[in-house]
Formats: sequence, C-alpha cells, structure tokens
Amino acid sequence: MLKSAIAHLWFVTIHPFADSNGRIGRALSDMLLAKSENTGKRFYSMSYQMQKDRKNYYLKLEKSQKGNLDITEWIIWFLDCLKKAIKASEDTLSSTLYKAKFWKEYEGITVNTRQKKILNMLLDGFYGKLTSSKWATICSCSQDTASRDINDLIKKEF
Repeated sequence: MLKSAIAHLWFVTIHPFADSNGRIGRALSDMLLAKSENTGKRFYSMSYQMQKDRKNYYLKLEKSQKGNLDITEWIIWFLDCLKKAIKASEDTLSSTLYKAKFWKEYEGITVNTRQKKILNMLLDGFYGKLTSSKWATICSCSQDTASRDINDLIKKEF
C-alpha cells in the first residue's frame, strides 16, 4: 500500500507526459495494489475514489510536492482514500447480496416486468414517496395499470 502511494506521488511529481499523468498515476496505484494483494480479483477502485475526492487529491499532492519533502500527509490521505474505496465496495456488495437474497426468497412468485422494475428501484434505494402516478410515469403505463400492479404486489405480500 505504501509503495502504491509513493509510486503515485513520484509519477505525478516527475510529470513525464504533457497530459494524463494523473490518470496514469491512478492506474499505477491500482496496479501496485492489485499486485500486492496477490490475487486476480479486486472489488474496489482506488482510481475512482481518488477522482471522487479530487479536490483534496490535488491539495495533498501540491503540499507534498512543494514542502520539505515530508510525504506523511500524502500517505495518510492515500490510505484514508483506500479505506473509503474498500468501504464503498463493501456497501455495493452488501446491497447486491441483499437484492439477490430478496429475489431468491420470492423466486416462486411471478411478477411482471413493471413490478420487477419498481421492486429493483426500491431495492436500490429509491428515495421519496412512491405513488401510483409515479409508478405509471416510471413504467410508461396508465394509472389503472399501475394501481393493478400495486394491488397485485400487496396481494402477493411483497
């Protein structure tokens, strides 16, 4: 992990290309992390997390490049970023497993494509009040069809 943090910092500090040094540096970080884990499978993206916190990314880079060569603050930020990337991956995986468990539990119950679409939206964290009007708009169907879909799900005890 430390090698990945330092390699990224050195690469972007050397700045060998006119463009894409940050992108290549992030890819380099991801590659070194993957290599250190000794597995072909990784479920998190350090590059994505760095892009997500790009404001602090540039602040920490600049501070490390223009200071007294103490890169401790950069390494701490990098490791915190890694922790966030892993947490985001865990959250996604947890959500995916929850959906799979839900569909496994109800696999013997038939639902139409509109119902499945709405149920997946709800499982993905739909925010707000779901009304028959919203259902009709989302599924491109009539209000009556939406009401029938909803009543059918209630009858099936979803």
